[in-house]
Amino acid sequence: MVTNKIACIGAGYWGKNLVRNFTALGVLAWVCESDPLKRAQLAAAYPTAQFTDTVDQILADSEIAGVAIATPAETHSELTRRVLLAGKDVLVEKPLSLSIEEGRQLVALACERQRVLMVGHLLWYHPAVLKLRELIEEGELGRIQYIYSQRLNLGRIRREENILWSFAPHDISVILGLVGEMPNAIQAQGGNYLHDRIADVTVSLLSFPSGIKAHIFVSWLHPYKEQKLVVVGDRKMAVFDDVEETDKLLLYSHTIQWKNHVPIPNRAEAQPVPFDPREPLQAECSHFLECIQTRQTPRTDGREGLRVLTVLQRCQEALENDAAVGEAGAVQPPPAYFAHASAFIDDEVEIGEGTTIWHVSHVLHHSRIGKNCRVGQNVVIGPYVQIGNGVKIQNNVCKRSQGKLIENQQVNFLGLAHRFC
Repeated sequence: MVTNKIACIGAGYWGKNLVRNFTALGVLAWVCESDPLKRAQLAAAYPTAQFTDTVDQILADSEIAGVAIATPAETHSELTRRVLLAGKDVLVEKPLSLSIEEGRQLVALACERQRVLMVGHLLWYHPAVLKLRELIEEGELGRIQYIYSQRLNLGRIRREENILWSFAPHDISVILGLVGEMPNAIQAQGGNYLHDRIADVTVSLLSFPSGIKAHIFVSWLHPYKEQKLVVVGDRKMAVFDDVEETDKLLLYSHTIQWKNHVPIPNRAEAQPVPFDPREPLQAECSHFLECIQTRQTPRTDGREGLRVLTVLQRCQEALENDAAVGEAGAVQPPPAYFAHASAFIDDEVEIGEGTTIWHVSHVLHHSRIGKNCRVGQNVVIGPYVQIGNGVKIQNNVCKRSQGKLIENQQVNFLGLAHRFC
């Protein structure tokens, strides 16, 4: 007889939330936690569960049907393998592992043993993200052109993996699901500020065969928490802001009109989109129990986890290649201008002395920017654009007026206009 009794391995920063939810669902039987203080505190709070510091006790219990793993990422692969070999279903927090080959082996093992392998890509259990996917599938946004995500905070700073592996899996998972294809080209840049070998800030650019592009900006050196996903279609834009208490999902019916070969944005009021307010983690835990009982494939199964792992690895390789190029070119004199590490500067671009270019801005090929200019965040310039001297370009501006020279003035178009370019 199959039971739905669940064990949790790891009850720290995130694991304690799994303990809370599985207890509320009436299925928590065991908790494995190495820290004796945490173990004692949780044992007092959850007297119906048994507590141990040994994984073997959990694996030996025949009444345990599923195990949730919320330990450091470097331990995910080995613990998942052990649980599958013990004949139990697994919910493992992201990422599935730190190696594509290990990820493939886990997916194959789960298939061979006919076990459920589910990865904790939590956003796919967030009702706002599910509603967003529904809107896209129904054509509400039109043809998707561009996706931008940012996941920023001050801490929690890790040492077993960099910011890319710690923060980006959630956003990669959602973007892959919304786009419905794997990227055919990836670029990445980053900055190491607290440790010379661990990136604290990264920006990744994913290009897809359909022409869609996506930026993923992650940082644990940010003054406040920000978790935002912007999806731009040719009819509407959607903004999912998970930090907002209310109105987490908004639709904007902005339009762009072309006059004299110049795009003119017309803003519309934001329209809140209602959705079921259920806690995402509760929905994720309930889905795991349902998969154990019905043997259905999880929404975020091992193969989905492997796709995310593949993109993560390609982003990491791009990050390392960018760093290697920077080291190889270190003997060259520094440029007379400043560009933030997250900015993208194409080839055949001229930038004048004293100019500054900030976060996630992109200067396209054959563009020229004069001296002492100030280019804000999320700005797109070009291609074939001339900017003269002393120009200040505010955040979220797209400047694509080919051949027209602008000098000594402030450019301040409506926010988000660049995402239609």
